Amino acid sequence: MKISNKKATFNYEIIESFEAGIILTGAEVKSIKGGRVNLTDSFVKIIGGDLYLVNTEIPQYRFSTEEFYDARKSRKLLVKKNELVQIASKLKAKNLLLIPLSIYTKGKLVKVEVAYARGRKRHEKKEREKERDLDRELLYDSRKYVI
Repeated sequence: MKISNKKATFNYEIIESFEAGIILTGAEVKSIKGGRVNLTDSFVKIIGGDLYLVNTEIPQYRFSTEEFYDARKSRKLLVKKNELVQIASKLKAKNLLLIPLSIYTKGKLVKVEVAYARGRKRHEKKEREKERDLDRELLYDSRKYVI
């Protein structure tokens, strides 16, 4: 099961990615394995010397009995200390962001693919959209004349 952040590649220029574990409750794991995750507005932040996944919506598992459940709470990501130091130094040196690209299962574990990214400007997004439209039209025209 792999759930991707489709807006990430449109809104950001992806530079490099890495894998991190995530701390979840049992009901959250079942919800993720059911495909119920929204990564659209989420990001990764260093808080108090740890990585946290912020603003990711994992809806409550439908058979869960938990009354006070916050679907958008911050969840801790698991990386080694030396990796965390490298991540922090890259963020400061190159003025980058950390965004989640996908959440997936790897055996029994749930992993998050996190990427270093730089935000795209509005005109860059429009240019990419125009290029996609032209490519789509050329592909459509080439299919029209194939017998």
